[in-house]
Amino acid sequence: MIAMQYSFTLPADYDMGIIDRRIAEKGPLLDNFPNLAFKAYLTARRDDERQIRENLYAPFYVWRHEAGLNDFVCGNGFDAVSQSFGRPSIKTWIVWQAEISAAISSAAFATREILPIEPYSSLADLRCREAEKALADVEKGGALAAVSAFDPTCWMQIRFRLWKEEPKSTIKTGFQAYKVGHLSLPKID
Repeated sequence: MIAMQYSFTLPADYDMGIIDRRIAEKGPLLDNFPNLAFKAYLTARRDDERQIRENLYAPFYVWRHEAGLNDFVCGNGFDAVSQSFGRPSIKTWIVWQAEISAAISSAAFATREILPIEPYSSLADLRCREAEKALADVEKGGALAAVSAFDPTCWMQIRFRLWKEEPKSTIKTGFQAYKVGHLSLPKID
């Protein structure tokens, strides 16, 4: 599995309703996309009370196979996004663990943490701890999905979670909270 995210930072006075309408219109086009475990259409709005500094459109994907990622990035949908907003840098992570609950479709919020991997730490131990944490977050912690992954080019790990209820804001380096505008999922038989 591969996790992927790109992000567009939008001006402080940008009408985020434009993004909401785009998500409502275009979001269902990726429902049932081959090799897609899920795509969360994410936004964050500038809000001084919650200490969110930027307006963002930042969809997050989990691909079952690299063929799905390739088909999407090389296809018409991504080309349309690039034509509208410019070609973004795409962050990718190798998934250690992806836990997805049967209630994932009720996700309304998301959190993402990017953390450095300590030099010379045991990757096997870290992978095991992160897999256990992802499972616990879904089974006992209220997460509807939990993805733990890493990027070996810069030795960073990621924790991505989907939630039904808005989690308490945690203001720290590498943490971002989002609202989910749409969730594209495979067809359930």
